[in-house]
Amino acid sequence: MTEPRDPAPLADAHVAGAYTDVDRARRVVEPPKRVVAPQRSPFERDRARVVHAASTRRLAAKTQVMGPQSDDFVRNRLTHSLEVAQVARDLARALGCHPDIAETAALAHDLGHPPFGHNGETVLAEAAQACGGFEGNAQTLRLLTRLEAKTFDADGASVGLNLTRATLDACTKYPWRRADAPAPRGVHGDGSPRLVVKFGVYEDDVPAFDWFREPVAGERRCVEAQVMDLADDVAYSVHDVEDGVVAGRIDLTDLDAHLPALWTTVREWYAPEASDDELADVLAGLRSVGSWPSAPYDGTRRSLAALKNLTSDLVGRFCGAVQGATLGALGDEVPVRHHGDLVVPARTALEITVLKGVAAHLVMRADDRIALMERQRQLLAELVAELTRRGPDGLDPSFAEDWSAAGDDAARLRVVVDQVASLTDASAYALWERLCSRVPRAVPGA
Repeated sequence: MTEPRDPAPLADAHVAGAYTDVDRARRVVEPPKRVVAPQRSPFERDRARVVHAASTRRLAAKTQVMGPQSDDFVRNRLTHSLEVAQVARDLARALGCHPDIAETAALAHDLGHPPFGHNGETVLAEAAQACGGFEGNAQTLRLLTRLEAKTFDADGASVGLNLTRATLDACTKYPWRRADAPAPRGVHGDGSPRLVVKFGVYEDDVPAFDWFREPVAGERRCVEAQVMDLADDVAYSVHDVEDGVVAGRIDLTDLDAHLPALWTTVREWYAPEASDDELADVLAGLRSVGSWPSAPYDGTRRSLAALKNLTSDLVGRFCGAVQGATLGALGDEVPVRHHGDLVVPARTALEITVLKGVAAHLVMRADDRIALMERQRQLLAELVAELTRRGPDGLDPSFAEDWSAAGDDAARLRVVVDQVASLTDASAYALWERLCSRVPRAVPGA
């Protein structure tokens, strides 16, 4: 008797057919691989290149919300990215766009984050004013198209991982230059204020940007980038609460004790127009989820399982609502590249916001965390100043080579910023100790 076939590969093959040779093109043409095993698709190769990138490995030692050294349970940037990738892949497959593209974009979405998360991004944005600023998403594009070592063009210039046009587009959350960026407002998922304008490309990376955006008019994000962005929002809204519960900072059975201060935080950080009654109704809806806990978390295996079931149910609730709304709006249209948009119901967006507010109020406003963030900002500012003073003597060999090729002070500053952004939390502390600790000032806390 013939075994039933898994329909997923057939579905993926059908989806792949919706993408053109333009979508699969690479900036530097590569010869076919001579392998015995079945050929991988271009989008599968993109995913593999991001998985094996040095920048991906470094995410394991970069702050998500709480530092990776604070606890062996909490998320770091790598585990967060893996979770975002899983959500993005499942949602993309359900919607009909390519799961490999969405997953790769999710795996890559935080590659450009410097040490200490958005806190570090704020420091580098200020330090890099003379060379065009700093933004984590623009830095991600720089890594993928220049800094990661994989492919060189005919002139000997690095083109990074040489990803396909469709994948690079999906990795671009903000497809515009700094000059076109809207003013920042609100806060990041880790609680730090949005002080950095959000943009997706530095001026000296515009040629690569223009190449993969060539068939696209305007600043519209492709649907795969929208899937990645929603998956990120869903993952950190749910998982930051989970981390806070396990860390003993959040008790989901006792949220009423924090009202209405919780709603004040939600309005200050995320939803200024939301009323107490509206937010209370949304929380009541979340509490109606069958796996919402009825007893405080106590660290037992049964309690851990209950918490994991809740996170799974919440992710399914949010993605299911978006899937239904999007497919209903699309009709017969296939959501590929710039055909169609993700539809996030207002109620679902507010449910995600309330969860983010719970973590913000009970975790991110803690006094000990605020003090640590100030010490981290001081450390990175001093590192940039010292590396700028030392030049290539303080840089890794690849960045020292970039320094030597730089034509002016602005280009040299960009090299320093690239170096500092590449560091993990731990290596930033170590480099500060080596280069800056002889200066008579207090050593920043670890």
